[in-house]
Amino acid sequence: MDSNPDTQTTPTVFLVGAGPGDSDLLTVKAMRLIQSAEVVVYDRLVSEEILELVPVGASRIFVGKKSGQHHMPQSDINELLVKLGHAGRRTVRLKGGDPLVFGRGSEEAQRLDEAGVAFEIIPGISAAIGAGAYAGIPLTHRGLASSVRFVTGHCREDQPLELDWRSLSDPDTTLVIYMGLANINQIAEKLVAAGLSATTPAAAVEQGTTSVQRRHITTLEKLPQDIATHNFVAPTLLIIGRVVAVAGTMDWFKTGADEVQDDALVAAQ
Repeated sequence: MDSNPDTQTTPTVFLVGAGPGDSDLLTVKAMRLIQSAEVVVYDRLVSEEILELVPVGASRIFVGKKSGQHHMPQSDINELLVKLGHAGRRTVRLKGGDPLVFGRGSEEAQRLDEAGVAFEIIPGISAAIGAGAYAGIPLTHRGLASSVRFVTGHCREDQPLELDWRSLSDPDTTLVIYMGLANINQIAEKLVAAGLSATTPAAAVEQGTTSVQRRHITTLEKLPQDIATHNFVAPTLLIIGRVVAVAGTMDWFKTGADEVQDDALVAAQ
């Protein structure tokens, strides 16, 4: 923390990971903080069942955003948290997944630190970990994948994707792509051009861990068309790699939503 004499030493703002949707996946600490909050500042990816845990009388402030549509700019969210922190109100900044995995939690923490507001960061189960497990797709598997990379499929201010496609095309790596629907055509084309096989198994998981989760198993080259055909919408996580071929052998989570899938599961590469 900085040397500002007005710096608060008792945390008033808590940056809390709400996990991927299923309220049972909240950490004990996250649950406790939500239930004792005076103010909850939340994103659109926080599920309704988690919001139901917010105590009656607590203020709820929605600051959700999606590609091209920001309910509140990030700079304004930062200042809101500073204001609430200085006011001494017990504030939970609730984010889907983990606050530091493509959640801009670090930007908020830096601004709070700069303003002398004490805070805590409470990790959450990331969308990648949760959706992968509930879709029956291990992110690593002996003989299929020895590493995992989390990648954003959406750039700041809708700028073109500038990723190291060659390094991402490692067949021994599982790619987990957040926010990739809008750029899925480019992602698939670039990966294949960089050397990743077009027949690499791929999956789309929509609303992972929730009662309306949908999963689609296909190949990298078919992924863009299949996503469009089956009308996948955000939040959808993309998983690309040989581990996707394991799907179907460790299914345990069933929902009322229809699962969509190619006629035959992709064979392990």
